[in-house]
Amino acid sequence: MVKKLQKSAPAQTPGSHITGSVKDSAQQIWQAGLGAFAKAQAEGTRAFEALVKEGTTLQRKTQAAAEEKISEATSRMTNMATDISSKASGHWDKLENIFEERVAKALNKLGVPSAKDITALIKRIDELNLSVQKLSGAPAARAKPAPRKAAAAKRSVKTAEKPAAKAAVTKPAAKRATARKTA
Repeated sequence: MVKKLQKSAPAQTPGSHITGSVKDSAQQIWQAGLGAFAKAQAEGTRAFEALVKEGTTLQRKTQAAAEEKISEATSRMTNMATDISSKASGHWDKLENIFEERVAKALNKLGVPSAKDITALIKRIDELNLSVQKLSGAPAARAKPAPRKAAAAKRSVKTAEKPAAKAAVTKPAAKRATARKTA
């Protein structure tokens, strides 16, 4: 603080007293500034380190909060992706069923037998073969089991239709020929 100057010399002029007072005040302000600078220099390092420490803890808290939000968002996105995926697969299944139904209708209109029809036909053929073998007294030939897959059934029907059609044409002719020979 500024100290009041004591009047030590009464012989001084009134203007010199003010000049000395200003000089002393300026000197005290200068010294106060130097003291503040020294104190700031000493405490500045400690203050800087304290600020760094506070910044580090604040950064850790911010990172933890950000990581929490990121994991939360990731979880939400994963759930949404799973939901969308399951809905999409459901739509694909519906689309596939619609496609299969339309193809089956088109094939049915064209007269192409279904897998059920082919299986029933094979079963009926096996039964007829057994009946024919019982009536003719020939040893029973082992019947082949019906194919389980539709593709295999379609192939077997296509290949079975050709010989069956030929056999249907040739059997009556063969019976007539045998009947002529015996007659």
